[in-house]
Parts: sequence; C-alpha cells; structure tokens
Amino acid sequence: MSAPTEPIDVYFVLPRGSLILDWAGPAEALRFANTELPPRRPAFVLHFVAPEATSQSSVGAMVAGLAPLPERVDAPAWVVLVGRTSNSQRRGDDHRTDREDRLVVDWLRRVQPGERGVRLVTVCSGALLAASAGLFARRRVTTHHGDLDELARRAPDATVVPDRVFVHDGDIWSSAGVTAGIDLALHLVAAHCGPVVAARVAQRMAVALRRGPDDPQLSPFLAHRQHFNARLHRVQDALSAAPREPWSVARMAEFVHTTPRTLTRLFGEHAGTTPLAYLRGIRLALARTALEAGSSVGAAAEAAGFHSDLQLRRAWHAAGLSGSPNASRGTG
Repeated sequence: MSAPTEPIDVYFVLPRGSLILDWAGPAEALRFANTELPPRRPAFVLHFVAPEATSQSSVGAMVAGLAPLPERVDAPAWVVLVGRTSNSQRRGDDHRTDREDRLVVDWLRRVQPGERGVRLVTVCSGALLAASAGLFARRRVTTHHGDLDELARRAPDATVVPDRVFVHDGDIWSSAGVTAGIDLALHLVAAHCGPVVAARVAQRMAVALRRGPDDPQLSPFLAHRQHFNARLHRVQDALSAAPREPWSVARMAEFVHTTPRTLTRLFGEHAGTTPLAYLRGIRLALARTALEAGSSVGAAAEAAGFHSDLQLRRAWHAAGLSGSPNASRGTG
C-alpha cells in the first residue's frame, strides 16, 4: 500500500483530565499505520495540543510538552477532541477546567474544523466541546451513552444518534466512549491507507474490527477479520493484496505451509466462511468498484480476477447481490 502523497496533520486536543485511552488508542493506531507504509512517507503527522503545556490526565499522570493550540489549521488536517473524566471536577480545579474549556471552544469557533477539508473527529465526551462551539448544527452525531442527554442539550439542532460505535456526517466523525475511538481510527485508516493496512494495524493492536448493530457493513476486505489467528491473517493479507492471482485452496494453503483441509477448517472456525467464498467477496468488491467507475462488465471482470464476464455474473448472483453487473455500471 502506498502512502498518500501529502501527510495529514492530526491535532489531538487534550483537556485537563483527558481519558488516556481516548487519545492514546487512536494515536497508536495512526502510528502503527505509518509503520506499515514506506519509510519517510507517513500518512499521519501527530500533534498533541492544549491551552497549557502540561495537563493532568484521567489517571493523574501528567502529560507534558503539549504544543499550544495552533492559530490556524489548514487542510489536509484532522482535529481530534477527546473525553475527560469527571474526576477533574472533584479536585477543586473546576475554575481552571472551565477556563480551559472556554479557550478550546473559542479556538474551535475560529478554526471551524468540519469544513474546508479539515476533518473533525470526536471521541466520547469530546463531542460536548464541539457542541458548545456550535459545530454540530444540523449534523448526525453520537457520544458516550452517559453523555447523550447533555449532547442533545448543547446541540439542540443536531440529530443525536444513540447505540452507535461511531457516526459519520460529512467531514464530522463522532464516536462513543473510550475504545470506540480505536474502532473509528481503524475505520479512518482503512479509508485513507487501505483496508489491508487497517487489518494489519488491528492485528498488531490485538483489536477486532467491529461495528455497532446498525452501522454499515464491513468492506469485504475487512469482513471476516475479527479474529487473532496469525496464519489466517497472512492468507487474507495475500488475497487482499493480489486478488487477481489464480488462487486455489491448495495454493493458499501452500502459502502458509499447511494443508487445504486445515486451511478450510481455519477459515470456518475463525472467519466463518470458506477460502474461496472469501476470495469471491474481494473480487466482487473490486468488480463493483470498476463497474461504478464506468467499466464494461468484461473489463470489470478482468480487473477483479474473474476469468470471464459470465463467471462474474454467476458470482454476482450466487452472492445474492441486488440487480446485475450491467445495472451497476456508472458513467465514469
């Protein structure tokens, strides 16, 4: 996977009492993504900013060396607002916390993330700061389940969506609490660096790629990856990287030094599918993308690794996809 030509500046805004997992988890996901890309070509440049150079975290550890809130944020960039524990309100520093909140809200109103190619990402109660700055007007958003009512109060003209891991509306991405920030980071890595990179990052972090019950279906490149079997991940990485190759179950098994029978069992136990069904899903996704870009059925079949347009049509109907390859053609 090639790195994007221009790295994205990612600004993590760390308030007093910030929940460490809210920012450390997503930050590590982005760092791991960089290590999966060619050297000296990172996709993400991480910045940790705050109204003050030192901030006490949720567990009491001090985070030092924070950069000041930048005067301007230019695309391509992301602004990440994270949650904090309510414990900071119990330590007698509520005046200081309120002051920092006002500084962050004023800064958000100036830089206006969520517009002009600057993405706004909120984790947990970080959504409340965005709401206070008026950034959620007429948007669909979510937050930690314990903050949904407060979010609705602060953003009365927003549509607050409960029971979701994350919600996407334009250049605004909001997520629920704590580990949901990691789920969102993996999704953003997949969108920006490709699903293979995201799957490798998830494997390195020992995190299952997941969604909430009503969230969009996983890409075929990410589906069936919610396991921690290293041998199976290697096969899935190879199929995702070279789906046009003439893969057979025997060749897949040889790739990871096992037998076809064992590989089929591993797919069934850990991925809930078969080797060839998994490969077919990837090829169908590629064919669909080519069709939507205006390719002919024959060209789409060839681009995806099918032997003929007839094989593509049969796979399409066997998978229960709606319509037909011809009906899915776009105008390019």
